[in-house]
Parts: sequence; C-alpha cells; structure tokens
Amino acid sequence: MAAKPRPTTRPDFALEAAHDGPVAGVDEAGRGPLAGPVLAAAVIFPGHPPAELAALLDDSKRLDANRREIAHDALLAARAEGTVLIGVGAASAAEIGALNILRATHLAMLRAVSRLPLPPALALVDGNAPPRLSCPVRCVVGGDGLSLSIAAASIMAKVVRDRAMARLGARWPDYGFARHAGYPTPAHRAALARLGPTPHHRRGFSPVDQAVLALS
Repeated sequence: MAAKPRPTTRPDFALEAAHDGPVAGVDEAGRGPLAGPVLAAAVIFPGHPPAELAALLDDSKRLDANRREIAHDALLAARAEGTVLIGVGAASAAEIGALNILRATHLAMLRAVSRLPLPPALALVDGNAPPRLSCPVRCVVGGDGLSLSIAAASIMAKVVRDRAMARLGARWPDYGFARHAGYPTPAHRAALARLGPTPHHRRGFSPVDQAVLALS
C-alpha cells in the first residue's frame, strides 16, 4: 500500500530513520519522452545525511538546472567520502519498445538497486507502482518531496539522463535532444515528422510510430 504524503515543505529523513537497516530511496527520470533511455537511481544514506548536503536536496522538479547540477556534484562528493551510496540503472529505448515504459522503468530501478555497494533492507520507491526488487518495497506517493533519499535519487536520475541526452544531441543535432531531452515539444515533434525516428526513439509511442508509417 502506498504511504500517504505527509504535510511538509521539504523532504526529510523520517521514513528512513523509522526503519532498521539501510534504506534506499529510488526514483526515475524520463518516462514521458519520445526518445532516449529511462533512468533510475537508488540512494542510501548509511547515517543521517550531512546537514549541508540535505539542504541541497529536494524534488528534482522543484530545482532549476543549476541547482540540480550543484546537488548532483555534492552527492558524488559525498559518495567519495562514504556518506552516501549511489546506484544508477537505465533501460534503453529498445527495451522500452519491447517491454513497455512501466516495465522498462522497473527494470531500470532493479538495475539501480543492484548497483548499490550495500544491499538495502527496504526500498522507498516514488509513486504507487511497486517494482519487483531484491528487497522489500514501500511505495511513497510524492516521495521525491518527502524523503531525502528519494529526492537524492530523483536528482541523480534527472541529471544523469539530461547529460546522456546532451550527448545524443551532439550525435543527432537536428533533433534538439540537448534542449528538450526527448520530450514531445513542438520542435521535437516537427523534427520527428520531417526526419523520421533515430535508433533512440521509442517504438510504441504514438508520434514515433506515426513517423515510421509516414516515411514507409
């Protein structure tokens, strides 16, 4: 059963502290785009998060790009110091087309958790659809605004995915991936209709399938 959101203005560590053993926050980025992978991240704070780091963390959607980058880099620095553990996983556009976006997202989450250096005793997963992981799962609706671990995972997943889409943008400059990260903006839809899909566009998404049919 999904946990009910608590009234709060910033994420905190209450859900993690209430459970014995290491707790991973898990979140994804990139379910809605027409192109590119879906990314997931899993984050464990072995102890209480350092105050300076916690102050940087929030739902990635509440942070502008600069603040996300600062928080991402701070998380990597904390990982080097051993105060945070991070795993990142992805599912490709081809896997999304083969599995569907929900199952591919859960695959990315499974990969992220499996890449943690310490197996969690519990995973707090943003949303209301529990993935099958190697540990117990608790869904938390709106979790990226409630849990520091989930907020950290949301930032990691978003920044890693945005950087991956910027690299794709350099390889496929006519599509503008660096600007829209694969989301269905008018400019992206126009490029897709004009040029057809790249190997990184997601089959099974209507605008992509329509572009394939129009060019066939």
